[in-house]
Amino acid sequence: MRIVVNLEVMLAKRNMRLNELSQLVGISIQNLSILKTGKAKAIRFSTLALICEALECQPGDLLEYLPE
Repeated sequence: MRIVVNLEVMLAKRNMRLNELSQLVGISIQNLSILKTGKAKAIRFSTLALICEALECQPGDLLEYLPE
């Protein structure tokens, strides 16, 4: 099982940079970068909700399941 994070895609669709998202949600650029590159092992629902609110999207727009 593999979960892919499409944060970079959503940032591009919203014409937003990572540092702008960081300021909006109050999460460090380093932590968002870990999430964006797919190196994160977990994400809190509260963090996911903040990102969705800032990007005006749904969790399914950010997360994708790919079978192995």
